[in-house]
Amino acid sequence: MGPEAPYLSPMGDETTNTMPDPRPSRPGASMRARLVLIALISLAVAVVYVSNNLLTERYTETTRNRAELRVALYSGNLISELQRNSVVPLLLSRDPALISALNSSDFSQSTARLISYLDEIEAASLLLLDRDGRAVAATNREILGSQHRSDPYFIEALRSNDTVFTTVQTDSGRYVFTYSRKVEQAGNTLGVIVVGVDLQKFETSWAGISDAVLVTDSEGNVILSTEPRWRGKLEGEALATVSAPEAIRRSARQAIDWSGLPTEVLYLGEAVMRHETRVPFQGWRMTSFTSYASVREKVNAVLSLEIMAFAMLLSLLFYMISRRAQWRSVEFAQESAELRQLNLALQREIAERKRAEENLQVAEQTLAQSSKLAALGEMSAAVSHELNQPLAAMKTYLAGARLLLQRKRPDEALSSFQRIDDLIGRMGAITRQLKSYARKGGDSFEPMDVRDCVSSALSMMEPQLKRREVRITRNIPRDPVMVMGDRLRLEQVLINLLRNALDATKSVELPQVDIIVSLGDYALITVRDNGNGVDDLDSLFEPFYTTKAPGDGVGLGLAISSGIVSDLGGRLTARNGQDGGAVFEVELPILKSEDADIEAAE
Repeated sequence: MGPEAPYLSPMGDETTNTMPDPRPSRPGASMRARLVLIALISLAVAVVYVSNNLLTERYTETTRNRAELRVALYSGNLISELQRNSVVPLLLSRDPALISALNSSDFSQSTARLISYLDEIEAASLLLLDRDGRAVAATNREILGSQHRSDPYFIEALRSNDTVFTTVQTDSGRYVFTYSRKVEQAGNTLGVIVVGVDLQKFETSWAGISDAVLVTDSEGNVILSTEPRWRGKLEGEALATVSAPEAIRRSARQAIDWSGLPTEVLYLGEAVMRHETRVPFQGWRMTSFTSYASVREKVNAVLSLEIMAFAMLLSLLFYMISRRAQWRSVEFAQESAELRQLNLALQREIAERKRAEENLQVAEQTLAQSSKLAALGEMSAAVSHELNQPLAAMKTYLAGARLLLQRKRPDEALSSFQRIDDLIGRMGAITRQLKSYARKGGDSFEPMDVRDCVSSALSMMEPQLKRREVRITRNIPRDPVMVMGDRLRLEQVLINLLRNALDATKSVELPQVDIIVSLGDYALITVRDNGNGVDDLDSLFEPFYTTKAPGDGVGLGLAISSGIVSDLGGRLTARNGQDGGAVFEVELPILKSEDADIEAAE
């Protein structure tokens, strides 16, 4: 039996592990078996690696030579076709029948004559144009009478005294290759003979070899290709559109039955061989992509035999190891019995842990209930704080109305009563809006002018302003400053800021409060006083934080105001001014003209 080792339970208690160590086995025999296994695997890997490199290099060179031979053959066929068709325009430009038809404008037999030439010269098409570029004879009767004055082969032929070669891309993406030459008599230009060269037939023959082939012109644009989506693009753009392996797959589908391909073709990835050669014609170049499918097929055939031989040796070794492992299973049976006893002990500890978690959940529920009661107390204090201002204003207006009635001025007294009625409605709205402190919403948002909110807030503060000599300066733009929000709630924020500014200037000889409204990327409302400033700006917007004496405030005004501005999509910030005093800034997103049009439409 081995020594007892300490064990740390899930609850963090240290227990004693009484599980005995397994019976000692023969280390020498186990080490020898491992060394033999490692040596055999290493030998197999080395043999397969060396064989793979040698065979791949050999078969790859063979495949490369075949690809180079095919490209040379393709290039020769292409040049032969071009050279064979290059002499046709010269011969037809000297045809007396065509010259006579151009002179007499009698083309009744010209089309039949061109059709008879078509089978002899094996051209793609023949077209005769008069000096104005009109098709007067053609092997394709459907284009008779069409206008070709702006086509390159007509323009280039008129400019040159020799046969010219042109390449034109059609709307379908294919290229049309033509030789053209002007028809002259006694120095006068009578028309142009156009010979179409059929190079598309090579694309079909290339695709039959299961290679991807492309031909580029002097500017690098693909003009011939076994992959249609490559045409008209640079080689890099073409390969980005359709990769070379995918093009080889598409070529293989056209050439032979897909199910008959080797398995490696289906998983080529980027394993393709690229070969490029120059076509001795107007700077053309031909590029071919050949898959390594045949190379891998041959290499894998040899490697599979080697791997099979090593697999048989490994099977024999594993059989010997398995026989040795049988007698060790008896030892493991004893260990499993001891593990079951340890499992029972762990289950008891888990049960204790569950009971502790249940007690913790009860404590969390109690704490959540306490948090709800605290939030309820905070809301009660907030209601009391926000209603003090309207109540003070109502008291002032009642005193003024009583005095006006005593002086027999009932009309002016009715105005005071109307203001009292407005304040009562405002108090009801405040109790409703204070819910935003715990739950945000924007159902009552509407376009509003910030200037009106400032004026209304100053009107609400009029009773307090009359009791003190405070200089109020307003800097408000003449044009409307439109925002999207709740006017009553914004007025509530401004009243809180003005009231704090008045309280901050009580100890100042010449109190002054500045209200500035500016318009830029956003609407900015600045309330600045010349008081003593704020000592702790970080805690300023926290609930129940206040610098006032007990009984003058509960510290909820700025916390509520910050929440209201956040609901309006803006930001309330505070700082100390350079010349002293506190500066509060309300930033609100401006209402753009298109947003206003949408609101009006809704």
